[in-house]
Parts: sequence; structure tokens; C-alpha cells
Amino acid sequence: MNIFLRELKANRKALIIWSVCMILFVLSGMGKYTAYSGGGASSEIFNKLPFTMRVLLGIGSFDVSTMSGFYALLFPYLEVTAAIHAALLGSSILAKEERDKTTEFLITRPISRTTIITSKLLAALVNILIINIVTFVSSIIMVSAYNKGNDITSEIILFLLSMLIVQLIFFSLGSFLSAFMKKPKASGSIATSILIGGFAISKVTDLTEHLNILNILSPFKYFSYVDIVEGKPLSLGIIILSLLLVATFTIFTYYFYCKRDLNI
Repeated sequence: MNIFLRELKANRKALIIWSVCMILFVLSGMGKYTAYSGGGASSEIFNKLPFTMRVLLGIGSFDVSTMSGFYALLFPYLEVTAAIHAALLGSSILAKEERDKTTEFLITRPISRTTIITSKLLAALVNILIINIVTFVSSIIMVSAYNKGNDITSEIILFLLSMLIVQLIFFSLGSFLSAFMKKPKASGSIATSILIGGFAISKVTDLTEHLNILNILSPFKYFSYVDIVEGKPLSLGIIILSLLLVATFTIFTYYFYCKRDLNI
């Protein structure tokens, strides 16, 4: 429990900064909604953009003059920001002891490595949940302030639930890389590179259906934004497969961290 509280305290400042960034992201994004909701020149420009440009901007087939369509436009960037936080947190929560040269102090305590991992991962999970909750609350508040159409709270819940699953995937990937690599300090950059690659794949596969097979490599494509906007529930099969992927990365994290010679 002491390690758990220690990690919460150590990550407190970073959590506040990331939370404020998410709030400002939602605030600035929703502040642009009035430019498109009136159906004026700004909305007309979007409608006249070539399909390729619409896809790259994240618009796709969404009607950005509606709140649900505009939130679907904003959401991928909220998601990738939250995923970066999760990946960096997962990679650093284990690696920082070796980075800060405090490994010897930690492993000489009368606690097992399994306990150390569990305490650290639980503390990181609390941080991820807080980021998700902050994004949800700020989204509900800002959408309520600007929305003059149908209530989209249920859609926001589905969007943020899908974001939480993506966060968990990249968090567990980051922790696995940190436990597996001989130089765990490099795990953060590798996890982030994989994340950016996954995001790039999600954009490429939006351009052509011939590359849809690549979607399996991108957690950002596991859930359909179009289905969410249309009121359809998240795919239970994809949720189960995603959680199995998280469980696999987590098991490997325990295995390799317990077996690896730590840098003291």
C-alpha cells in the first residue's frame, strides 16, 4: 500500500497537468463548434473539401454542423492524447526506478517484485481513470453549453468507454516494453512510436477499403465512430478481444519484470 500511495503522490503533478490539458483541449475544440453549427461559410468549406482531405482531418462522412458529428471530429484527437499519456505512464511507472537509481532501495524492502508491480500498476490505473473521468465531465459540461439539438450524453459515454479501452491497451503495452527491454528507459519512445504508427494506420485505412486488414494493428480502429454516432453499442467481441490483449501484455509484464536483472 505504501508503494501505491507513493506512486500516486509522485505522479500527482503530471496528472494535474495532463488533466488541465484535456480540459483545455475540450474547451478549445467545442469553442469552434459555433462556427460550423450555423451552416455558414465555415461549414460550407468543410462540405466542399475533397474526400481525402476530409478523411485526414477526421471529418469523414460526419455532419459537423450537428453536435454528434462535431464531437466525432474532435474525439480522435482527445483519444490519441489520452493514449499517449497512458503509454508514457505505463513505460515510466516501472522504468523510473532504474532511471532514478532507486532500484536497489526498492528491491531490498521486504516485499516481492509481484507486489511492487501490482502497486505501481494500480496507481497508474487510478491516473488513467482520472484522466478519462476529467475528459468525460468536461465534455458533458461543454457539450451541454453549446448543444442546441438532441442530447448526446449516451454517445459521449460510448466514446469515452472506447477511449478507456484504448488507454488500457497502450498502458499495458508500455509496461510490457518497460519490463521486457534491457534498457527500459527507451520503452517510452518505442511505445509512443507504435502509438503514432497505429494512428497513422487508422488514417490510411480510412482512405481505402483495400487496406482494412491493417486495422487489426491499430487500436484506434477497433471501435467505429460512425456506429457510435448512429447510436449503436460497442462491439462486445471487440471489447473482449481488447481486454484479452491488455491481460496478455500485463501477464508478460509480470513475467519479464520478475525474471529480468534490474539495473542498479
